[in-house]
Amino acid sequence: MGALPLLRNPPHGRPPPLPAVSLRSALRRAAPVLTGLALAAGSLTGHAFASDPAGAVGSAALAAPSDFPVRVNQLGYLPDGPKRATLVSSATAPLAWQLRDASGAQVASGTTAVRGADQASGQSTHLVDFGGYAGPGTGFTLAVGGRASHAFDISAALYDGLRADTMSFFYQQRSGIAIDAGLAGSAYARPAGHLGVAPNKGDTSVPCMPGVCDYRLDVRGGWYDAGDQGKYVVNGGIATWQVVNSYERARRSGGDQALGDSTLRLPERGNGMPDVLDEARWELEFLMRMQVPDGKPSAGMAFHKMHDTEWTGLPTRPELDDKTRELHRPSTAATLNLAAVGAQCARVYAPYDRAFADRCLDSARRAWAAAVARPDALAPASDNAGGGAYYDTDVSDEFYWAAAELLATTGESRYRDAVTSSAHHAKPADPFWWGGTATLGRITLATVPGVALPADDVARVRGLLTAAADGHLSTMAGGGYAVPISATGYGWGSNSAVADNAITLAVAYEITGAQRYRAGALESLDYLLGRNALDHSYVTGYGERASENQHHRFWARQNDASLPHPPAGSFAGGPNAGLEDPVAKERLSGCAPAACYIDDIGSYSTNEVAVNWNSALAWLAAFAAERRVTPETPAVQVTPAAPAVPEGGTATASVRLSFAPAQDVTVTVARASGDQDLTVTAGTTLVFTPADWATARRVVVSAAQDSDTVSGSATFTAGGPGVSAATFTATEVDDDVPSPGASCAVTYRVESAWSNGFTATVNVRNTGTAAISGWALGWSFAGDQKVTGAWNATVSQSGGDATARDAGWNGVLAAGASTSFGFQATYSGTNPAPTRFTLNGATCT
Repeated sequence: MGALPLLRNPPHGRPPPLPAVSLRSALRRAAPVLTGLALAAGSLTGHAFASDPAGAVGSAALAAPSDFPVRVNQLGYLPDGPKRATLVSSATAPLAWQLRDASGAQVASGTTAVRGADQASGQSTHLVDFGGYAGPGTGFTLAVGGRASHAFDISAALYDGLRADTMSFFYQQRSGIAIDAGLAGSAYARPAGHLGVAPNKGDTSVPCMPGVCDYRLDVRGGWYDAGDQGKYVVNGGIATWQVVNSYERARRSGGDQALGDSTLRLPERGNGMPDVLDEARWELEFLMRMQVPDGKPSAGMAFHKMHDTEWTGLPTRPELDDKTRELHRPSTAATLNLAAVGAQCARVYAPYDRAFADRCLDSARRAWAAAVARPDALAPASDNAGGGAYYDTDVSDEFYWAAAELLATTGESRYRDAVTSSAHHAKPADPFWWGGTATLGRITLATVPGVALPADDVARVRGLLTAAADGHLSTMAGGGYAVPISATGYGWGSNSAVADNAITLAVAYEITGAQRYRAGALESLDYLLGRNALDHSYVTGYGERASENQHHRFWARQNDASLPHPPAGSFAGGPNAGLEDPVAKERLSGCAPAACYIDDIGSYSTNEVAVNWNSALAWLAAFAAERRVTPETPAVQVTPAAPAVPEGGTATASVRLSFAPAQDVTVTVARASGDQDLTVTAGTTLVFTPADWATARRVVVSAAQDSDTVSGSATFTAGGPGVSAATFTATEVDDDVPSPGASCAVTYRVESAWSNGFTATVNVRNTGTAAISGWALGWSFAGDQKVTGAWNATVSQSGGDATARDAGWNGVLAAGASTSFGFQATYSGTNPAPTRFTLNGATCT
């Protein structure tokens, strides 16, 4: 789902004309900068640029793009990254270039490579590659034919500020909390919005649209979605996933300290939780509040969105919004977004707040069951009064994404079955956006260690992602500005498409270690920060010619001098060839696709901000800012670190490296000490190559059958020349130990019910002091319930009596351990819960 759906379904709606003054007088008062004219191919210096319509360009105006035909990343370049620029020139022969330091001294030189016509911009271009120079410094310029670029830096710390500012955007978009001047700056301080303080109607007791529900919900908190003050689950879902995934990726790479506690300007800093996760939690709490409560129709589903009943004027401070807010009908897409990010939350937050992680997983499980029961609750395209519709007619990609997240977190077979049976599991990795999320699931399956999929499946998913990344690199190579979208891809939020595709490139770098993918991700940032057809940085506060009038109801200085410009790190939507707002239609007629942009507050189709756009940029900024000090040797990683092996049976462990080796390495797995009944029977010799270092290899540990009653253990090493060795300890679960008597506890919960059927989850816990090897749980139904399917167990039934037997892989229950299984059943009349359970014949509590 690429640019075309974005054009059909604009994500943030279309507000009414500017209030109080006419559109033309508002434009005249602001004296905005026009940057979106059609740019035809020309000479080195020859580009027309229209004057301000009022006849006087204001102080915020920037020089015409033709003044700087050498287009660079206006922030700068990393010493160890690519360093390329684009020259706009119709010259057919290479031209000489010079790199100069801040004093004007030449530090490098060379000649351009003629690229010719760039289809998206209509410009003739040359490539300038000065990657051979790696010296750090500030104030560099690149000159061709006596014309110099904007000044830029070369520094390893180049993206540190952007990493922080792109995340500060979310704090300042928070609903339901006062924004602190000490954290955001005095210009951005404001009272809490939408807490029911007059004139707000508030978000603490919000009714549904007529005919949707007969109760009210507390849905305070969360992030305002975009330039409006609505809150949308499907856009909040992908934004939250990207923020949390940026930390999950950094933790795998060893760069998580830079995203840790007290690294951002947040009120929660210093609480022991990584600040990035503190910020994401603000939205996660809101998303869980949007879940339909137990006992209500459609319980477990998520309301699609909530916002004002009509569009608010521009500008409107959040605390002064006097419109009524409403919940909009639950949707399958929103419910699956909640299931996906809830499962991701459970996995990532567990080391820091187990109780919150458990809440997230419970919410995710209930959402999944509800979505399975109502797979066709689609949001209508017509629901766009006061907020964007966010309609989506195909939710198979959300099902795949949610299943992948739940599988990576729980390892349960029902989610594995949902992943492997999905058509998306074999399809190419398509570009992702809020309405097309399958590739988010692919990224999780490809990168989360120990995901419960066959190794061949994981390798294939990784291959799909690297193939998609290769496609982006090919697209970049075919244009004059190295942009990972095609000339037809400049739709609503095109900058977000650039950033999202750059994330795929960065993921391919993590999977393979191949530098070309890292270079592609960094060059995508070059485009966003000024190396583009307009010589314009789309990030407020970054670059000599940067956006500062994005469409927003509070950051609206262009319309009201008492209000601020958007804060540094705010990301404009970017060129949109559709020209879907009055300002764009009037001012950009005839523009080339890559030039259909204007830095004007009224141009919501080219210049709005949105949480899912800033989340993509924040992910990229964190990736680019990460210092890559490569250890001398890669480390061997083994998951799990303590496998339990049934006596007479086997257990598996996954082995991979922490990063790519310089050459092929061989890892040998062998018992170092301990019980000789435990041996490695498969995977004793594993070969890792520089191109295939991240693919997990399978090691099988066996426990011999004997007559003793001792559960022995053994320590194994996995190492060899050129790697840092790892150890793991396997423990035999002896089947000669008698099973305990009444040492079990059972929890039975109906997850979802409809007129003639239901799904239930059963949790079994071993409350004894010895392990249980192999289990059978029995119970009796009091009604006419009939089990029709089950997961994580094999369920048989005779009359009203049912028995669930372990699935093999979950047959060993250590002392204090628990396992869960689920089933679907039919019924009529009443559906009473079973009152007595037995485990291996013994009654449970």
